Amino acid sequence: MTNLTSLSAANPSMKPAFLSMIAIGSVLAISACQQKTDYNNLSGETMGTSYHISYQLPKGVDEAAIQAAIDKRLQDINDSMSTYQADSTISKFNQLGKDTPIAIDADFSHVLEASRQVYELSGGAFDPTVMPLIETWGFGSTMTVERLQSPPTALEIAQAKALVDFKSVIQKEQSIYKTKDGVELDFSAVAKGYGVDVIANVLRDDYQIRNYMVEIGGEVATSGVSAQQQPWQIAIDAPIEGSTVSARQTMAVIRQPINNGTTMSLATSGNYRNSVVFDGKHYSHTIDPTTGEPIVGGAPSVTVAAESVALADAWATALTAMPYEKALKTAKEHDIAALFVILANNITLDSEGSAADSIDDWQMVETPAMKALRADKKS
Repeated sequence: MTNLTSLSAANPSMKPAFLSMIAIGSVLAISACQQKTDYNNLSGETMGTSYHISYQLPKGVDEAAIQAAIDKRLQDINDSMSTYQADSTISKFNQLGKDTPIAIDADFSHVLEASRQVYELSGGAFDPTVMPLIETWGFGSTMTVERLQSPPTALEIAQAKALVDFKSVIQKEQSIYKTKDGVELDFSAVAKGYGVDVIANVLRDDYQIRNYMVEIGGEVATSGVSAQQQPWQIAIDAPIEGSTVSARQTMAVIRQPINNGTTMSLATSGNYRNSVVFDGKHYSHTIDPTTGEPIVGGAPSVTVAAESVALADAWATALTAMPYEKALKTAKEHDIAALFVILANNITLDSEGSAADSIDDWQMVETPAMKALRADKKS
């Protein structure tokens, strides 16, 4: 559900990614301007979305070799965790009955561990076994008032909720099994972030590249400086309906850290576009796994900075799967660097769910950790 993308006047290939993200909520954009000739740009398709990479090419290194290494690792991740591939490890696991182990690779194990960490710290708000509830409510890419007018029965919700049970997924060394039939995993809220981490590792560890930006479907990792020899900057825009690359209203900027390993890992999750107003309440398409029902009063957009993009991705999802006040409290308690974009005081959506159309209709709320990050970087 992320909505971050790269924006560069000198690189039109990045523009479609921005447009695809803008339908979700507030938009993050990486400032670029004119690229130096030794900065290369790569793009492609993966995980049902697109990726964009900008990096400074080391002398004597073949760009084709870098592209091949990236493509191989992305294919590894898809083969492991894509629910769209019938022969992926995760698809095979989902088809198995209880108490039947299946071997997993290091990528799968890493994502499972990250998911478990955020699941526990968020009190179950992030749960990669939530799909039965999403299917029961009929929520896909959009949400309609009709579904809320005729919601699932209490029995249907209870039956689906019984299959939302991450604790029933057990790992023993390099294999996993489930203790309950019907439980399935879906890493869509963390796998793209992990994919960004993996590509960054390829650039940094395999090719000693220190200046780069990696983005997959809106999740971003940056390191060093951009082609202008300036720290990368991420702009956070107001979630205004109809916004475009040329007509955007930026609310804040998060600047690439300088004295903390010169890296940054960011993710945004938003439920603003896929939501409706029914009986005076604003409902998100996001399901709270702990209640089995759509979120009411959730933040339209949450941006998280973390030690890895996978963790930022998972935490951004978790914080949008809670009512806003609870999400803010949780982020503060766990010292999460989070920036919430919410409607300004006294601003409401009408019965059609129409969007606020001015930057003045929105306000930012930052956790102390995010304030420190931005203040330290003069963002």
